[in-house]
Amino acid sequence: MDAWILDESPGTYRWGQINVPGLQADDVQVRVKASALNHMDLWVTKGMPKPPLPHVPGCDVAGVVEAIGSEVHGIAVGDEVVINPGVSPVEDIVRLGNDSPMGDGFMIYGEHCWGGHATFAIAPSRNVVPRPKSRTWEECAAYPLAYLTAYRMLRRGRLRSGQTVLVVGVGSGVSSAALALARHMGADVVATSRSEAKRTEALTMGASAAFDSADAKWPVQADVVIESVGPATWEQSIRSLKAGGRLVVCGGTSGPKVELNLPRLFFKQYEIIGSTMGSYEEFAEVTKLVDAGVAVQVDTTYNLDQYDRALDRLANGEQLGKIVLTHP
Repeated sequence: MDAWILDESPGTYRWGQINVPGLQADDVQVRVKASALNHMDLWVTKGMPKPPLPHVPGCDVAGVVEAIGSEVHGIAVGDEVVINPGVSPVEDIVRLGNDSPMGDGFMIYGEHCWGGHATFAIAPSRNVVPRPKSRTWEECAAYPLAYLTAYRMLRRGRLRSGQTVLVVGVGSGVSSAALALARHMGADVVATSRSEAKRTEALTMGASAAFDSADAKWPVQADVVIESVGPATWEQSIRSLKAGGRLVVCGGTSGPKVELNLPRLFFKQYEIIGSTMGSYEEFAEVTKLVDAGVAVQVDTTYNLDQYDRALDRLANGEQLGKIVLTHP
């Protein structure tokens, strides 16, 4: 099959041919119609983390079922599907339920295993679900990882209708998803970005206010802060919390380490909450929300063979929402 291939990590991708992996009894083979980029596409080229090699990237996949394993039930050739990018062993799902991403066997599709920037993608049948028929193929590829991550972050942050959510660094897939989902949940959403154009777009997307991320202080007091930037915005994010507020963090695009003022933490009774991906139950809930009309922000689309151009746009932080690859 045609695929983008990473032979070494650190390394760079090449466009070429690679054999389709063998289909296991519980696997589903999908002919990919669209796939989407995530920062994971960049991190694996830097060995952060180093994936099994050779590697085919692509965490977000939507397409048509091409073949099924001998033990697959309820899925048929020709079905239009999306792939849930959070992969847990069955025993972790049974043992941990909605917290299955906390299990030792948890994997991210397209990181720990091959993904979908290729002709075909193969995934366990439990991770293959009917696509939201009300949405385009590009939107179906855009929502899985970002919306799953943002939904779990808002749930772990115990967001309630009428509360204020601060979304830091709007532009990424997760931050754009958090804005859309928080608005759907009845929250007042405030956003930040270094880009004036992105701040303006955030207002169009439903934010009540948008501030420059580079400002020393943001004029907002939030119940929940959604953080994925890290040290570049950490101090402002902490100062933007109400007493008793919750800061939920899923990443650190500006670096891995931050400083924490402990007296401020305990006197203000803040909560710092880590969150990664989401459960099978949460993915089902997100898929229903997307099918019901929650906004999905697609930034730009490229042909599959233009992946290098798409990666440049992602690396330069030019996107607002998800960058999607359309497959021939």
